[in-house]
Amino acid sequence: MPRFTRVIACTTTLLLLTACSNGSDNQAAAQPVYDFAALDARFQQFLDESEAFEGISVVLVDAQQGSVHEAAFGDHTLDTVVILASTSKMPSVSLLMALHDDEALEFDIEATIDNYLPWEGEYGDRTTAQLVSNTSGIPGLFKLRVYGPHMCQFSSTTTLDQCARILYSVELAGSVPPSTAFSYGGSQWQLSGAVAEHVANSTWVQAFDTYIAEPCDLEVFTYGNMWLIQDEWNGSPDSLRGQQNAHIEGGAITNLQDYAKILLMHLHGGRCGDTQVMSSESVNLMQRNRTAALGTNYGLAWWIAPGSEGESTVVYDPGAFGSISWLDMERGIGGYVAIDDYDSGASRDVHAFVRQQIIPLQQQAVDEARAAATGP
Repeated sequence: MPRFTRVIACTTTLLLLTACSNGSDNQAAAQPVYDFAALDARFQQFLDESEAFEGISVVLVDAQQGSVHEAAFGDHTLDTVVILASTSKMPSVSLLMALHDDEALEFDIEATIDNYLPWEGEYGDRTTAQLVSNTSGIPGLFKLRVYGPHMCQFSSTTTLDQCARILYSVELAGSVPPSTAFSYGGSQWQLSGAVAEHVANSTWVQAFDTYIAEPCDLEVFTYGNMWLIQDEWNGSPDSLRGQQNAHIEGGAITNLQDYAKILLMHLHGGRCGDTQVMSSESVNLMQRNRTAALGTNYGLAWWIAPGSEGESTVVYDPGAFGSISWLDMERGIGGYVAIDDYDSGASRDVHAFVRQQIIPLQQQAVDEARAAATGP
């Protein structure tokens, strides 16, 4: 018996035809009909061969047609809710860009954070953009062993504001001037959350609800802080803890449908429905490589896949538990893969699998369907 349930929950598996009514111009314009059977088969094979994972699920999106494919394998369903880890980063920066674009607020993501944080501290000369491009000079997660009081960022019993005061005032060993080194994750991301709270005059969770969740009609997506008490998480949003100290780089939870809506917001130039959540310029800014001179390829929350002549239209946001999201801006498509086997330690296997096999299979299916829809 196969140990998976696959469901395609989208109307775009049907051929959608629209006909004109003018004389000889009566031509049926067909939307591409995507066939992701090969992609689903590869997911099933991956799960069958894996000793680390019991379930995996995926949603694929298209700028013109919306969510075009959902599938769940193993012990996942289409409603499975997971902790995202670092796949939280792109939605987090989306909120920061929405604040940046709000003309009612005096906030510039390229301005130093001493303009927004009311304390005396060590890191006031860093910009929010440097914090969330991992170029602030504040040591990232590889320095956890020397974090000391900075470990408050993983606590579910303090507030983000209380923790940020410590992060801001206690200089970590190994700190360097901004824009001189790339160091992934850590305190710099939590500081960006404190900036957002002071700019928006609300908690991070409240600001996310106002700027992203409500206009994008998200039902589950929110932030908590489960890093030190993961045994309390049972897959239900009601079991989430630490909302008052939302973990900016890794504390979000979501289902397939909510993450798809965030991806579509980016494909639609920052718009959800009738609301311009963030500007198209901010969407593009997030995907601009800021770290090439530092030996890597990173924007604002997005890793940038290397391409021909140094250019790439594929960006992705992988998380420590295995979840990963991506966009192919040239084709106007993207996707998100969910994993909830938090102790597997095999996240890189999923990331490599998605980047090397799933994304090319999606691209191939899209290219073939679009060629067939246009005809000779």
